[in-house]
Amino acid sequence: MAGHGNAALGMETGAMASLDADIPTKLRKLRFNKSKQTAAILLKIISAESKIVIEEEYEDCTIEELAEELPECQPRYLVYSHVYNHADGRVTYPLCFIYYCPRGCKPEQLMRYAGSRGSIEAASDIRKVFELRDKEEFTEDWLLENLRLK
Repeated sequence: MAGHGNAALGMETGAMASLDADIPTKLRKLRFNKSKQTAAILLKIISAESKIVIEEEYEDCTIEELAEELPECQPRYLVYSHVYNHADGRVTYPLCFIYYCPRGCKPEQLMRYAGSRGSIEAASDIRKVFELRDKEEFTEDWLLENLRLK
Protein backbone atom coordinates (compact mmCIF):
# COMPACT_ATOMS: atom_id res chain seq x y z
CA MET A 1 0.00 0.00 0.00
CA ALA A 2 2.78 2.39 -0.85
CA GLY A 3 1.81 6.02 -1.04
CA HIS A 4 -1.27 5.75 1.17
CA GLY A 5 0.40 6.66 4.46
CA ASN A 6 -0.07 5.27 7.93
CA ALA A 7 -3.60 6.60 8.35
CA ALA A 8 -4.81 4.56 5.38
CA LEU A 9 -2.96 1.49 6.63
CA GLY A 10 -4.52 1.83 10.09
CA MET A 11 -7.92 2.16 8.51
CA GLU A 12 -7.45 -0.96 6.41
CA THR A 13 -6.33 -3.09 9.32
CA GLY A 14 -9.40 -2.07 11.33
CA ALA A 15 -7.23 -0.74 14.15
CA MET A 16 -9.25 0.41 17.11
CA ALA A 17 -9.50 4.12 17.79
CA SER A 18 -8.76 5.59 21.21
CA LEU A 19 -11.06 7.91 23.13
CA ASP A 20 -10.30 11.60 23.19
CA ALA A 21 -9.35 12.62 26.74
CA ASP A 22 -12.52 14.62 27.51
CA ILE A 23 -15.02 11.94 26.46
CA PRO A 24 -15.24 9.99 29.75
CA THR A 25 -15.94 13.24 31.65
CA LYS A 26 -18.60 14.30 29.13
CA LEU A 27 -20.26 10.87 29.29
CA ARG A 28 -20.33 10.98 33.09
CA LYS A 29 -21.83 14.48 32.97
CA LEU A 30 -24.55 13.23 30.60
CA ARG A 31 -25.26 10.21 32.81
CA PHE A 32 -25.76 12.40 35.89
CA ASN A 33 -27.46 15.24 34.03
CA LYS A 34 -29.71 17.15 36.44
CA SER A 35 -31.74 18.94 33.80
CA LYS A 36 -35.14 17.48 33.07
CA GLN A 37 -34.70 17.47 29.31
CA THR A 38 -33.22 15.28 26.61
CA ALA A 39 -29.52 15.43 25.86
CA ALA A 40 -27.16 13.69 23.45
CA ILE A 41 -23.55 13.40 22.42
CA LEU A 42 -22.68 12.51 18.82
CA LEU A 43 -19.25 10.93 18.39
CA LYS A 44 -17.15 10.16 15.35
CA ILE A 45 -13.76 8.66 14.56
CA ILE A 46 -11.05 10.80 13.04
CA SER A 47 -9.27 8.15 11.00
CA ALA A 48 -5.99 10.02 10.49
CA GLU A 49 -5.56 10.30 14.26
CA SER A 50 -7.27 7.01 15.10
CA LYS A 51 -9.23 8.90 17.73
CA ILE A 52 -12.88 9.00 18.82
CA VAL A 53 -13.98 12.61 19.30
CA ILE A 54 -17.15 14.51 20.11
CA GLU A 55 -18.71 15.83 16.93
CA GLU A 56 -21.59 17.65 18.63
CA GLU A 57 -23.45 17.93 21.93
CA TYR A 58 -27.20 18.53 22.08
CA GLU A 59 -29.63 19.61 24.78
CA ASP A 60 -33.42 19.61 24.67
CA CYS A 61 -33.49 17.92 21.27
CA THR A 62 -36.03 15.63 19.69
CA ILE A 63 -35.22 12.25 18.19
CA GLU A 64 -36.25 13.61 14.80
CA GLU A 65 -33.75 16.48 15.13
CA LEU A 66 -31.01 14.01 16.03
CA ALA A 67 -31.91 11.80 13.07
CA GLU A 68 -31.43 14.79 10.77
CA GLU A 69 -27.91 15.28 12.17
CA LEU A 70 -26.82 11.74 11.28
CA PRO A 71 -24.83 11.53 8.02
CA GLU A 72 -26.26 9.51 5.13
CA CYS A 73 -23.42 7.03 4.72
CA GLN A 74 -20.93 7.43 7.57
CA PRO A 75 -21.12 5.59 10.88
CA ARG A 76 -21.47 7.43 14.19
CA TYR A 77 -21.92 6.72 17.88
CA LEU A 78 -24.78 8.44 19.69
CA VAL A 79 -25.24 8.57 23.45
CA TYR A 80 -28.77 9.73 24.20
CA SER A 81 -30.62 10.59 27.40
CA HIS A 82 -34.35 10.35 26.72
CA VAL A 83 -37.21 11.71 28.82
CA TYR A 84 -40.00 9.16 29.25
CA ASN A 85 -43.31 9.97 30.94
CA HIS A 86 -44.92 6.80 32.28
CA ALA A 87 -48.70 6.38 32.39
CA ASP A 88 -48.62 6.43 36.21
CA GLY A 89 -47.01 9.90 36.24
CA ARG A 90 -43.42 8.83 36.88
CA VAL A 91 -40.69 10.30 34.71
CA THR A 92 -37.56 8.32 33.86
CA TYR A 93 -34.46 9.25 31.89
CA PRO A 94 -33.15 6.14 30.12
CA LEU A 95 -29.63 6.53 28.79
CA CYS A 96 -28.80 4.59 25.66
CA PHE A 97 -25.88 4.02 23.33
CA ILE A 98 -26.72 3.82 19.64
CA TYR A 99 -24.25 2.52 17.10
CA TYR A 100 -25.32 4.05 13.79
CA CYS A 101 -23.98 2.10 10.81
CA PRO A 102 -25.93 2.99 7.67
CA ARG A 103 -25.94 0.91 4.53
CA GLY A 104 -23.49 2.10 1.93
CA CYS A 105 -20.59 2.76 4.31
CA LYS A 106 -17.11 1.80 3.29
CA PRO A 107 -16.19 -1.61 4.77
CA GLU A 108 -13.06 -0.07 6.34
CA GLN A 109 -15.21 2.48 8.18
CA LEU A 110 -17.58 -0.19 9.45
CA MET A 111 -14.65 -2.29 10.68
CA ARG A 112 -13.08 0.68 12.45
CA TYR A 113 -16.33 1.71 14.14
CA ALA A 114 -17.31 -1.85 15.06
CA GLY A 115 -13.86 -2.54 16.49
CA SER A 116 -13.80 0.70 18.51
CA ARG A 117 -17.35 0.51 19.79
CA GLY A 118 -16.42 -1.41 22.94
CA SER A 119 -14.27 1.42 24.26
CA ILE A 120 -17.23 3.82 24.21
CA GLU A 121 -19.51 1.23 25.78
CA ALA A 122 -16.97 0.61 28.56
CA ALA A 123 -16.35 4.33 29.17
CA SER A 124 -20.07 5.11 29.31
CA ASP A 125 -21.12 2.02 31.29
CA ILE A 126 -24.44 2.08 29.43
CA ARG A 127 -26.41 -1.17 29.37
CA LYS A 128 -29.00 -0.13 26.79
CA VAL A 129 -27.08 -0.60 23.53
CA PHE A 130 -28.74 -0.55 20.12
CA GLU A 131 -27.72 -0.67 16.49
CA LEU A 132 -29.35 1.57 13.89
CA ARG A 133 -28.94 0.95 10.14
CA ASP A 134 -31.30 3.57 8.69
CA LYS A 135 -31.68 7.05 10.13
CA GLU A 136 -35.27 7.17 8.84
CA GLU A 137 -36.09 4.43 11.38
CA PHE A 138 -34.77 6.53 14.27
CA THR A 139 -38.09 7.64 15.76
CA GLU A 140 -39.59 7.76 19.22
CA ASP A 141 -41.49 4.53 18.46
CA TRP A 142 -38.23 2.79 17.48
CA LEU A 143 -36.53 3.97 20.67
CA LEU A 144 -39.41 3.01 22.96
CA GLU A 145 -39.65 -0.45 21.36
CA ASN A 146 -35.91 -0.99 21.86
CA LEU A 147 -36.12 0.29 25.44
CA ARG A 148 -39.09 -2.05 25.91
CA LEU A 149 -41.24 0.84 27.07
CA LYS A 150 -43.89 0.31 24.39
